[in-house]
Amino acid sequence: MSVEPYSLSPSALTALTQAAAAITSTLDLDRVLNTIARLACTVTRAEASSVLTLKPGTNQLVIAAASGQWREAFIGREFDANLGIPGVVMRTSHPKLVLDVSKERNFHDEIDRLSRHGTRSVIAAPMIHRSEVFGVIEVVNRQDGYDFTDTSLKILQVFATLAAAATQNARAHAELRQRYEGLRDSVMKRQNLLGDSPVWRKTMSLCDRVSSSNATVLLLGETGTGKEVTARYVHNTSPRREETFVAVNCAALPETLLESELFGHEKGSFTGAHAQRRGWFEVATGGTLFLDEIGEISRAMQAKLLRALQEKCIVRVGGTKPVPCDTRIIAATNRNLKNMMIDGTFREDLYYRISVFPIRMPSLRERRTDIAIFVEEFVRAAARECHIAKLGIAADTMDILMNHTWPGNIRELQNVIERSVLMSDGDTLLPEHLPADILDGSRANGDDETGSELSRQERQLITEALEAHGWNQSKAARALGISRYHMRHRIKKYAILKPGETATDE
Repeated sequence: MSVEPYSLSPSALTALTQAAAAITSTLDLDRVLNTIARLACTVTRAEASSVLTLKPGTNQLVIAAASGQWREAFIGREFDANLGIPGVVMRTSHPKLVLDVSKERNFHDEIDRLSRHGTRSVIAAPMIHRSEVFGVIEVVNRQDGYDFTDTSLKILQVFATLAAAATQNARAHAELRQRYEGLRDSVMKRQNLLGDSPVWRKTMSLCDRVSSSNATVLLLGETGTGKEVTARYVHNTSPRREETFVAVNCAALPETLLESELFGHEKGSFTGAHAQRRGWFEVATGGTLFLDEIGEISRAMQAKLLRALQEKCIVRVGGTKPVPCDTRIIAATNRNLKNMMIDGTFREDLYYRISVFPIRMPSLRERRTDIAIFVEEFVRAAARECHIAKLGIAADTMDILMNHTWPGNIRELQNVIERSVLMSDGDTLLPEHLPADILDGSRANGDDETGSELSRQERQLITEALEAHGWNQSKAARALGISRYHMRHRIKKYAILKPGETATDE
């Protein structure tokens, strides 16, 4: 076999440069590894290659990627990290060149036997991160019949160094993405995903249905019903979830400032515009722009907003050049836009543009059985902020909270709970810890004979439901159309005991 005497040629340098660009062009780990395997053949002119990585917590090497005819059969196969030429490279942290595997005592021929592939020569180079070898790149057989050379070995080692950095970056990105998704799911669970009432399940079903599309959503409902949190949920469960979510309160900004905030401005377009500034439409390109209180904007601003939605581009204040914006719009209002159209204060064409998929947010009065869930979560959060280890909720306190009308909805409930927790001085939230107006409303409702009769009937209804469903609280709650939290508090309030239980059996 003849040996090709060549130095690091311009073509080799070009191949390495192109390989470096290719393997650093993505942060997807699988794509990085597959690109490494494919380009390892290119830079060394080899017939086939494999990328073997150390399986965490074991002494096994896994074929994470490969090129060549046998790649599909061996992806995912595991080998003892002490065996074969890769094992030598792992132990020594140095690359290895074998011109004739028949004379190499460390050659492990399992792959050859399984694939019927005739390996003649091998180069293997370590992938090293922070002085630790976490993988090996191995190439076999020159395509042109020549032998691998020391230069081939150096080229593969340089390539392995680049590949190691790209692999670790991709792994770090994958870990951060996993943490982000876990945090996002946790945040959504703590916020508006709370609730199990039928009306709320219907609302969430609509959100889930529209989230996968790019349809414009209009959230309608009273103040404090959780419109912004719901908009974030739609964004976070949509294909746009990796991009920016921007929330703008249209009522909080005067018209001149709102236009600049939404569309941006050019340098010198008005006093104080010292530099060009991107607006929220541009910032949210690829993502979602939430326009809260859209019913408060002027007719003139409505016309500009309509144009941006229709043409999917904006013009900065003081500018003339259209700027494309792929921005999804979720709008919200507590006003009756249809009545405003009749009055001439809201444009009909804009209304139909933003209300492609309207969702009515139920008030807390309509989802009364969810109040117990919110109370428990808000008490837990407020107690944590006040460094209170554990704070229970008296049954009488829960009754008062569940029977209040809550004109301010979830926001009002949260504020009341935060204040009440601050007023508490024991391990239980009692009625006297609640604000005076909440207590006054409760006294106005009275606890007379009618109330007592209703309580007796409620206790009987809950007991019968539990008996009918084998004392399974979740099934009984579903049958009654209430949440299991509500069921649990009612059981506690009325001291309902399963046959054979005693009051100390909790």
